[in-house]
Amino acid sequence: MTGAPPAIEAVDVSRTYQLDGVSVEALRGVSLLVQPGDYVALVGPSGSGKSTLMHLLGGLDRPTGGRLVIGGRDVNALAPPEMATLRNETIGFVFQAFHLLPRTSAVENVALPLVYRGVPARQRRTRAAAMLGRVGLGHRLDHRPNQMSGGEQQRVAIARALVTEPTVLLADEPTGNLDSVTGAAVLELLEQLNVESGVALVLVTHDQEVAARAQRRITMRDGVVVADSDNRHDRPPSVDHGRPATLVPAPSAEPRSASGSGPGHPSGGSGGAAGATGRLPREVDQGRPGVERPGGTA
Repeated sequence: MTGAPPAIEAVDVSRTYQLDGVSVEALRGVSLLVQPGDYVALVGPSGSGKSTLMHLLGGLDRPTGGRLVIGGRDVNALAPPEMATLRNETIGFVFQAFHLLPRTSAVENVALPLVYRGVPARQRRTRAAAMLGRVGLGHRLDHRPNQMSGGEQQRVAIARALVTEPTVLLADEPTGNLDSVTGAAVLELLEQLNVESGVALVLVTHDQEVAARAQRRITMRDGVVVADSDNRHDRPPSVDHGRPATLVPAPSAEPRSASGSGPGHPSGGSGGAAGATGRLPREVDQGRPGVERPGGTA
């Protein structure tokens, strides 16, 4: 990726919310650079600002101050329709709760972002089926989320995020609803796609073992970056399980349930369009009038 422009560039970015007449500084002058092909873990305690930052990096919100450039475009210069186009063409989203449409097949869920791009129906299905095959679900094209395990649903969500060939993949606690075996398999898949396709992978996590796998770890506290370290010398060795280039579905210890997510796992069905359009799921867009509220705990 030598000579390629940065995937994301943030310069002295701040974000302040007005809550009941009180100014709350969620971000206080954050600067960072994400290059094509980077693999970054964003970590920090609750309230550190990492979720707010991720939503800014994904074009779901705009900074109060500073400069944020995504895919070579300054977000503050874009009208809302242009922002929506930028998200659809540049950013892929993977959420902890999957956010698949519950009564829609896997291939139709994956094809959804292509609907907003105006791709013809036959071409949408072909591209979606090919991406599902790439994540090891070529045999599950017409299955609905409630017919799949949590790990399979997360793979569908990853395929949906990648079907538009984005330059940046943002993953918010992508293993949070999975057992350890399935979670490790999902991470291996994300890492393989990062290497093969050159997509920049930015992963928000509370799990230090997950963060240790990344090439780079950005640590936040009180709305600022307190450390940006190279992880490569400390990363655990990758394990070759003899998987082919197209990964097969990993075995999952979780039982399937009526929701398809296993015990205690939200199906995310009501927010299915979020991964396709970049709009926030309804359950995380409450309580802040006039602004898009970051999901999760900042």
